[in-house]
Amino acid sequence: MGRTSIPDEVRELVDAANVAHIATVLPDGAPHSVPVWVGVEGNRLAVLTSPGSRKARNLDRDPRVSLSVTDSAKPNLMAHIRGRVGERVDGDRAWKIIDRMSHKYLGSPYPLREDRVVYLIEPEVAWAQTF
Repeated sequence: MGRTSIPDEVRELVDAANVAHIATVLPDGAPHSVPVWVGVEGNRLAVLTSPGSRKARNLDRDPRVSLSVTDSAKPNLMAHIRGRVGERVDGDRAWKIIDRMSHKYLGSPYPLREDRVVYLIEPEVAWAQTF
């Protein structure tokens, strides 16, 4: 499956301060799902984490990922994105992305100033629905 653009309905959910859940693949093949902040960088999704976290180790080993996002104001509006990590970003470039995401969620720069990386995810499937 190839990369796809992010549909407007999905982009709206991800651009808002909605928490996403990311599922990665554990070494034994089992799923691992945790809540994350999510942002849009061009036509890719961005998530941040500690470089030693379980999700970072999973993504470094296996780039496949699935995210779900629910509108915090309308819990019956949701989106699903499946894709692969296209790039791991660290250093100053990562902090610019992290601070943009933090402003969205907290209204200020990210409070912890060390031990963070960003994964840029290239969507392969992305859709939103209201149920």
